Amino acid sequence: MRKRLFNKANASACLGLLLCFPSVLPLSGCAVGQLIGAMEESRRRNSKKPVEAEYKGIEGKSFAVLVAAPPVLQAEYPALVSRLTFEVTLRLAREAGASGVVPAERVIDWTYNRPNWVAKPLGEVAKEMGVQRIVYIDVTEYRLNDKGNSYLWDGVAGATVSVVEADGVLADDFAFTKALSVKFPDQGGFTQADISGPAVNSVLTSRLSDRIAWLFFLHEEDYYPKY
Repeated sequence: MRKRLFNKANASACLGLLLCFPSVLPLSGCAVGQLIGAMEESRRRNSKKPVEAEYKGIEGKSFAVLVAAPPVLQAEYPALVSRLTFEVTLRLAREAGASGVVPAERVIDWTYNRPNWVAKPLGEVAKEMGVQRIVYIDVTEYRLNDKGNSYLWDGVAGATVSVVEADGVLADDFAFTKALSVKFPDQGGFTQADISGPAVNSVLTSRLSDRIAWLFFLHEEDYYPKY
């Protein structure tokens, strides 16, 4: 008798649950697959993935970061070269496993006192600076908006990143070269009322610095990178 009462109680409870949650129904194989796929997609959008370095030759070597930009860009964005030099040097010194580094402030001072350095073979520059690697960043584009529409932000920054191996056979040739480009904002339609000019400039430079530095060490990126 107690067993029958227990079964009736369970049956009543189950019926109540089904009435309260009528949408809880058995899923077909297709629906289960869609649910799993949606869950996996959500996980990816909120996760990061490891990305290998594209050039590992800084590990165990001394290096200096040199940044060049057209005079017109330096005039319009006077802090661009120094900021890229500082940020990339710091990241590589911390993450790339180098044996030594020329501090950014010394590099900037060195280039300031030698304005013709860009005309010299980089292998010779490396010897003058006493390093085995030169990370050469040639800024090819930098703007905060389209020339045809100064009202809307449309930031783009581009650079070619190259490495000279001064202790190699071809000391003046590039052992590695990579062209990069980043943008900000990610979507159009933003004006000065939405984002300030200094903020756009800051994010754009940071994104370019990230992309340059990430070439040289194992790092994590968003599963779906924004830049």
